[in-house]
Order: sequence, then structure tokens, then C-alpha cells
Amino acid sequence: MMMMNKKGYVGQPADIAVYTLTSSLHDEVAVNEETRRFLSELAVDCRLMGDNYEDFGRHSLSLLYVRTGGTEGIFKQHFATWRQLTRKFYLLTSGKSNSLAASMEILSFLRRQGADGEILHGPSDEVAKRIVLLAKVEQARKSLRAVKLGIIGKPSDWLISSSYDTGVLESRLGIQLKEIDISELIGEVKRTEASVFAEQPSTFAEQPSELSEVHATNPSVVQALRGALRIYHALRKLLEDNHLQGFTLRCFDLLGTVHNTGCMALARLNSEGYVAGCEGDVPAMISMMVARALTGVSGFQANPARINPQAGEMLFAHCTIPFDMVRSYELDTHFESGIGVGIRGYMNEGPVTIFKLAGDLSRMFVAEGMLVENRAEAGLCRTQQVIRLADAEQTRYFLTNPIGNHHIIIPGHQAAALHELLGL
Repeated sequence: MMMMNKKGYVGQPADIAVYTLTSSLHDEVAVNEETRRFLSELAVDCRLMGDNYEDFGRHSLSLLYVRTGGTEGIFKQHFATWRQLTRKFYLLTSGKSNSLAASMEILSFLRRQGADGEILHGPSDEVAKRIVLLAKVEQARKSLRAVKLGIIGKPSDWLISSSYDTGVLESRLGIQLKEIDISELIGEVKRTEASVFAEQPSTFAEQPSELSEVHATNPSVVQALRGALRIYHALRKLLEDNHLQGFTLRCFDLLGTVHNTGCMALARLNSEGYVAGCEGDVPAMISMMVARALTGVSGFQANPARINPQAGEMLFAHCTIPFDMVRSYELDTHFESGIGVGIRGYMNEGPVTIFKLAGDLSRMFVAEGMLVENRAEAGLCRTQQVIRLADAEQTRYFLTNPIGNHHIIIPGHQAAALHELLGL
């Protein structure tokens, strides 16, 4: 159900286990037949565990199927043990054999005990959608607790509002942070010998680069490619040496020290399954990590360049985008400095979600919309996307109460899953 790609952090596919609660007063053959029919109607890929509760809570999602009435005592008998193994109880009901009534009694008991629970009941297709969403979210929650991210260099000086709380990030999400001095990266870049690089520019991504006009107008880009590849290999070594699943980089420090940019390296590392963020922006990196854990795909870190509140349209731009997010790309210089290698990526038009999480997890912003156009205007960072929000009123957030300037653009409609995972 969810798989992170290739060389970086890899999450296991979500698995759903269904445990049953059944009263001995009911006919076992009839109840088993009803169970088969009910689970078949749900059409969800799950494992029926029956009343073997030994590994309850160890799956992506553990459901308690309250098959009959008279099962409240069975639940109470196991409650103390189960409470240590699960964050929330999900009670699946079929609507027959007093299943719903028993589930309501159990949920009331849970509330009185200060425990969290939810009854999954209704039309089969709606229950199935809810189960798939919950499995996706619970798997993401579990996978985040194995994550260690790096801060390579301090956050850029202009990120005066992009603070973060390491204690909150670890206690609530399980994410650990490690600070790495930028000098370690610079030293690694300088130690990397050009002779070890036999790669051609077309191997930087999974698809051939569409370079023609860019190379003709920016010959300096061709010369900068080998230096960009050195930065990539140096970052890969830091990731492996420190056992990191991702990082954010104080990338502008590279301009004066190695006379190149990290844009190419970030585009490639993101496409390989790591999280690779710009400018030392920790909240943006955390947002990218949460999005990757939840969706299994990369996110595009960008900032708004223009907003049309009446139309609900926004132009986002940045000089790098993961290679696995685009149908094609071009290489240009980095916008602000005019040196190094920047990425002008063209993403497929369609549904997207704009997402940003505060560094202390106190709030988040989520808006769904449509990517309606890719642009290549002069005077802006190289990758440019016009996004039309589904709710034009949400543009007011950017003008009245934004969470910093960088936001993460994720393919697809992901708002429901993000709200479920973060509870914000």
C-alpha cells in the first residue's frame, strides 16, 4: 500500500489485521459465513486473525471486528494488555447480530477509561475507504518513528520565523534530528576526486535530460555539472555515514566555498527516496518527511512568488524539484547567483496538495488544488508552477498568517490523510 522508493528510507507496505470478538451464544457456522460475506463486501486487502490476539497492535492497522453482541466482557478482559499495544481502538461492525450495540458499549467503556476509539460502521464502500485511509496513516506514523534527519549547516539567516522544537518532534512524531557542521560537507566535496566520476549528465535522473536550448544559452551549466555531481556524492556519503533518511542543507554557503549549488544533488537524492531540503529549513524538511511517509512520493519545496486572491491562483517557484516528480526537465544556472546548476522541471498538470507543518507541530496548513500550468519566466527561480486552489479563500492564509515562506507541493489530493495523521 505504501512504499518509499529505492536507495533512501524504505517503508514496508501497510498490512491490515482483523481480530474477531464473538459470543459463544451465537452459532459459529452462521457467524463465520457472515464474516466471509462481510469482509468480501469490504474488498479490502486484510488478514483475518480470528481470536488469536498474540500479535495484536503489531500490524499497520489492527481492527477489532465485533461480530456479535455479548462480547463486551471479552474486550474488557483483554483491554489492559491491548491498551499498551495500540494508540487507538478501531471497532469494525457488520450491522448484524447486535454488533453495533456491543461496539457502542465498548466505545463508551473506552471513553470512561480515557482511551481513544472509533466505530467503523456504514455502507461497505465508505467503511472500506476509511480502513484504507487509516492503514495508510498508521503505517506512516509507525515509519516516522524510525527516522533520523540531518541539519547540514545552520538554517539560512533569512529564515527568522522557521524555528523548531526537537523535543516535540521526537516525542510526537519520533523524528530525531542531528546537526552537522557545513564544514564537513565542504571538506567532503573537496576530497571527492573528479576521476571517480564516469557518469554522464543524462544519468543524473531516471529519464534523459532535455538540455538543448539550455545548454546553448548557458554553456557554464555544462562546465558546472561535474562540480554538482561532487556535491551529490559528498551528500550521499554524509547520509550513509550518519545513517540519515534525509536532511536540509544550508545551500547558499556552497556558493562562495565550492562555487556551485546543491540544486542538482537535492533533485537526485529526493528522487532516490531520501528527503533533501533547501536553505536549512527544518519545518520544510519535516513537512517533506511527513508527506513522504504518508504518500511514498517526493514533495517539491517552493515558495509563493505571486498570488491572485480573487482567482485563487498562486505561482510557486524554486531552483530544484525532485526528478521523480517531473515529466521532463532542463538545466539552467541557479537563479539568485547565476552560477552552478539549477533545475527547471515540468510536472504533469493535475491534482496537488500544498502543505506546511510548523516546527513545533502547533499548527499546519493544507490546501488542495490543481496544477494548471508550468512556466519558465525570467526573473524567478527556475521551476515555476501555477496552482489554482479549490477554495480561493485559502489564499488569505499566505497573506495574513503563513507558516514561513517555503511550502511543500505534493501530487494528488492528500488533505484528509494529513489531517488524520497529524490531528491538526
